[in-house]
Amino acid sequence: MQIQDYLNAGKIASEVRENARKKYHVGSTLFEICESIESEIAKKGGKCAFPVNTSLNEIAAHYTAEPNDQKTVQETDLLKIDLGVQVNGYIADTAVTVCYEPSFDYLIQAAEAALKDAISMIRVGVKSSDVGKTIEQTIKQMGGVPIANLSGHSLEQYTIHAGKSIPNVWSIGSFSFLPTEAYACEPFVTTREGLGFVREGKTRNIFSLVSRKKTKDPECDKLVDYIWEKFNMLPFALRWFLPQWKEKTARSLLEKLVKHKVVRSYPVLIEANGQRVAQAEHTFIPQESGVTITTL
Repeated sequence: MQIQDYLNAGKIASEVRENARKKYHVGSTLFEICESIESEIAKKGGKCAFPVNTSLNEIAAHYTAEPNDQKTVQETDLLKIDLGVQVNGYIADTAVTVCYEPSFDYLIQAAEAALKDAISMIRVGVKSSDVGKTIEQTIKQMGGVPIANLSGHSLEQYTIHAGKSIPNVWSIGSFSFLPTEAYACEPFVTTREGLGFVREGKTRNIFSLVSRKKTKDPECDKLVDYIWEKFNMLPFALRWFLPQWKEKTARSLLEKLVKHKVVRSYPVLIEANGQRVAQAEHTFIPQESGVTITTL
């Protein structure tokens, strides 16, 4: 386990997240926000662990900008900015929700408080189900509803979701935290009118490599080699292929690769009752006496 790489990635991710939190995003397009944050990560010496997610309102996760995406942030929007930084494949995953409409502040405060309460109890040997219970209690006490089918996760080199889930509600299955692993904790909060679950939407604009098997299509195989060289098994966006490929060509090749099951696509995740969602997230490494938060 490369703790220093985790720490270096976390330092960059934290700085970029806080800059995103302070900015006034109203009037900016989602394309401008994603490109600006991804450019800042590169300038600070990191690489993106996945495309910056700019999920608005009832979209809880997995929306990144299309090429020249003209969706614009409005004053009443709830904008979740979820970003990842990798150094030698070791990942820092962190998120912040910004909003300029005071009536939704309680959702953001509930997500942040649940994250703080969850991480304050982490140390080696603590059970993930107890963390989920704490997250659920904090969110409900603050007037929100936790999203039960979204969770935090363990991290490994070049792998964002490494097999272990940190629930946002009390759950029966459980694992104990280890000092040899990194994890991301990310409470998602919706309103009392929400169902507390997400469903898959039709939009799919984040992708990742599943295998490197040949497709018998030279152009497809060339793109697979490019993906492997640039991103390994980490997620990527269509806009990252421009200008090396024309947008229409890249889109067509990606569709073929998805069809051949060489690449997978991730659907956006939408609150099942169409209610707004807030998110907060940190990456951490458990210690015997407490926790190292890499993205603090």
